[in-house]
Amino acid sequence: MSEVRVRFAPSPTGFLHIGGARTALFNWLYARHHGGKFFLRIEDTDQARSTDEAVEAILDGMRWLGLDWDQWEGGAGDVLRQGERFDLYKSKVAELLEKGLAYPCYCTADELKERRQLAMKEKRVPRYDGRCRKLSGLTPDLPFAIRFKAQAEGKIVVNDLVKGEVVFDRSTMDDLIIARSDGTPTYNLVVVVDDVAMAISHVIRGDDHLNNTPRQIQLYEAFGYPVPKFAHVPMILGADKARLSKRHGATAVQQYREEGYLPEAMINYLVRLGWSYQDQEIFSLQELIEKFSVEDVGSSAAIFNPEKLNWINAHYIKTGTPEFLTPPLLPHLAKLGIQKEGIDLEKLNQVILALRERSRSIVEMAESTACYFQDEIPYDEKTKKFLKVENLPILETVRNTLAETPFEHDPLKEAFQGICEKLEKKLAKIAQPIRAAVTGKTVSPGIFDVLEILGKEKSLKRIDQQIALLKSV
Repeated sequence: MSEVRVRFAPSPTGFLHIGGARTALFNWLYARHHGGKFFLRIEDTDQARSTDEAVEAILDGMRWLGLDWDQWEGGAGDVLRQGERFDLYKSKVAELLEKGLAYPCYCTADELKERRQLAMKEKRVPRYDGRCRKLSGLTPDLPFAIRFKAQAEGKIVVNDLVKGEVVFDRSTMDDLIIARSDGTPTYNLVVVVDDVAMAISHVIRGDDHLNNTPRQIQLYEAFGYPVPKFAHVPMILGADKARLSKRHGATAVQQYREEGYLPEAMINYLVRLGWSYQDQEIFSLQELIEKFSVEDVGSSAAIFNPEKLNWINAHYIKTGTPEFLTPPLLPHLAKLGIQKEGIDLEKLNQVILALRERSRSIVEMAESTACYFQDEIPYDEKTKKFLKVENLPILETVRNTLAETPFEHDPLKEAFQGICEKLEKKLAKIAQPIRAAVTGKTVSPGIFDVLEILGKEKSLKRIDQQIALLKSV
């Protein structure tokens, strides 16, 4: 196992969430740092809960984050799906039976539940008592599961790359089920079989899997397989120290895309949930590949902080070029009814440069951008407060002055200075009604920049509409 080979193995029962995305990222960075391979494996043995829609959602989330994966040499496609490998798993169960390392268990679910309850009542650790170990031969008329014969003596030591040395007493581990009564294989078996088939060198996963590790190591030993190195990364918690859930904002990564977050910002934020490099906060992707090491991941739980994510996202927007920001911006403009075909890209570049300092998300930028390309703009109640009859003289004076003014920054600035002197008002008192009239908003870049980008024809038309509306009151 000289080559680093890692995998991300989600179950397709829903979208790709924050915790899974971070696990995928850590695996991806580790592989890319070492020039190794990163594989994607869909663990869909639970076919009642697994769906093709969930598989596509996971792939979509991975692609959006830019986490490309390598094609496994032993598979027909670029993604391994466990649901297509049941014959292999059944053969491995048969191999363990043949070696005398597994046995049929006829205990029913109700019987097992009753024994667990009794053990808990008697203050004993609830574990299978091994009674079917002693049976010889099969009873064809009864359904049975297949259990693995766990060793009861000694210890299993895991030299975890994140947790350090973790010791498990074999006596605490019962005979786990490796095949259900319907013949379907279970998680711990298929994980070992596939990690061996894919020659996985490092298993990097959440520490909620730590208790599965000694069970899986016993299966490696039973098959005579080499054991990979393990790294169990800590959970992500909310600010209240509870396990991250939707109430903390732990939605699917696609939801963050819908809310206007950039994939680069998400990557930067996710990697800092548990990993750090000196005091650096912002990393390019190439820097992350160069600097990342799973051994530097902290062993304590990471705290999800939405405000930190917003700050990082705003940083990427603020420092982004129009070429960088246009592709993610266009889909959000389309949702507002502004299609790419109707956009003057040169003007869009001007808008982006004017708005990027004040936008925390691409959604915010899209909403502020829309007025520059819409034929008709909406006016909400907040905006209408500045479009009242008492401001009609301001609108008329500005309109008449602008009709004779070149729409460039310096001439516009000079024109507004003259209006301020004429009306004996400060610029803010003049600019706010005009801003409301031409953008439909109360906040925007500087009024001179707004008018210059919007252009004379559209600016005067919108001011004229408000003048006419106020005169009709």
